[in-house]
Amino acid sequence: MIKRLIIATILLVLVAGGLVGFNLYKSKMIAQFFASRSMPAVPVSVVEARPGPWQPVIDAIGTANASQGVDLTVETAGVVKEILFKPNQQVAAGNVLLRLDNVVQRADLEAARTALELDLTNLKRARELQSRGVASNVSLDSSEAAARASEAQVARATALLEQRQLSAPFPGTIGLSRVDLGQYVSPGMIVTTLQDLDTMRVDFSLPEQELPKLAVGLPLEVQIEGATRSYRGEITGIDPRVDPDSRMVSLRGMIHGVNGGLTPGQFVRIKVELPKEDGVMALPQTTLISSLYGDYVYVLRQKPETDAAAAPAAAPAATPAAAPAAAPAGPNDAAPQLIVEQVFVQVGRRSGGLVEMVKGIAPGDRVVTAGQNRLSNGMPAVVDNSVNLSAPADAPKDPAPADAAAPNDDAAPGTPASGAEAQGTASK
Repeated sequence: MIKRLIIATILLVLVAGGLVGFNLYKSKMIAQFFASRSMPAVPVSVVEARPGPWQPVIDAIGTANASQGVDLTVETAGVVKEILFKPNQQVAAGNVLLRLDNVVQRADLEAARTALELDLTNLKRARELQSRGVASNVSLDSSEAAARASEAQVARATALLEQRQLSAPFPGTIGLSRVDLGQYVSPGMIVTTLQDLDTMRVDFSLPEQELPKLAVGLPLEVQIEGATRSYRGEITGIDPRVDPDSRMVSLRGMIHGVNGGLTPGQFVRIKVELPKEDGVMALPQTTLISSLYGDYVYVLRQKPETDAAAAPAAAPAATPAAAPAAAPAGPNDAAPQLIVEQVFVQVGRRSGGLVEMVKGIAPGDRVVTAGQNRLSNGMPAVVDNSVNLSAPADAPKDPAPADAAAPNDDAAPGTPASGAEAQGTASK
C-alpha cells in the first residue's frame, strides 16, 4: 500500500513538473518570437505643411428678407367689389389690385366738378366786367376765391375716390388674397403681401468681439441650409448699438440678382469674408485630435538609425552556426523606416475645413490626415495617400506589406529565411 502511494506521488510530481516546464518553455518561446518580430507599418495619408494664403471668414445664421416687402391694406372701410390680382403674379408699380364700393365717392367727385365749372364761369365773367370797369375788385376777388375752393373740393373728392382702391407701391410678386368679394374690410386689415424677390437682404447678428473686424462693404456668401447654390452679396449696414442683453450686434447685407432663389423669412447660413492673409500655416481639420491634455497631431519622422542598430550591438558574439538564428528580416528593413510622432499644437481660427496652426508645426512637416485611430507615438507607418482608410485596419488596400510579411508568419521561431526569400523580401 505504501509502495503504491509513493509511486502515485512520484507520477503526480512528474506530471505537474512537466506541465509547469511546458508552460514556462511556451511562454519563453512566445516572448522570443514577438521580441524578434518587428511591428508592421500602418498605411496613413499625409499632407505637407506649407504657409499659404488664408481666407478668414465669420460664420453666422440669419433670415432672408425682401429688400422691399410689405403687407398691403386698405386706407378706408368698405365692401370689396373687385379683386384684380392673382397669387404669385408679377405686378408693376401703380397697378390697381383691389377696388371697394365707390358709388358715393364718384357722386361727390361729380358734384365737386360741377361746382368748379360754375365757379370758373363766374370768375371769367367777373374778369370781363372788371376789365370794362363795371365790376369792382372785391367782386373779382370773391370769384377767384370761390374758384380755388371748388378746385380744392375736386382734389379732395378725387383723393377720397382713390382711397377706395388698392394699388401696388412698387414692382414685385403678389401673394395670396386674404379677402373675398363682398367682404367688408377696414383699415389695418391685411389684404395681401407684395415682395420684391429680385433683390434680397439678410439680417443676422454676431458677437460683440467680432465688431472690430466688421465694416460696411465686406463681401458675404449666403447659402440655404441643405442647398449647394450660394449667393454673393455685401454688408450694407451695421447697427451702432450692441444689444446689452445678448451682447450681439445686428448687421444687414444685400444680395442682388437672386431671381426668386431665396424666399423672404427663410433660414440662411452666412459667411462674412474678411481680408485675405498670406503666410498662414493651415491644415485640414481631420489632422487635429483633441484630448484632455490638449490638441495634437501625428507628424511623420525618419526612424533614428540608433534604434535600428541597437539590437545587433546589444547581442553577444555568436558562433557561425548560431548566426542564422537572428531575427528574420522585415518587409521595411531595406529602406529607412518612418515613424509617427505625437506633437501637441496650438490652434487658431477655423475656416472652410481648415484650421490654423499657431504653434507646434514647422514648414515641411508631413502631418497625418487620416488613419490616426490606429496610431500611437513611435509607431512605424508607410505613406499611402490612395489607401482606402474606411477599410478595416487588418485588411489594408495595398497588398504589398501583407505579401512581404508572409514568410515571417509561416516561419517557426528562430528559423532563418533562405537567401532567395530574403532577397525577394528586400526587393518587395
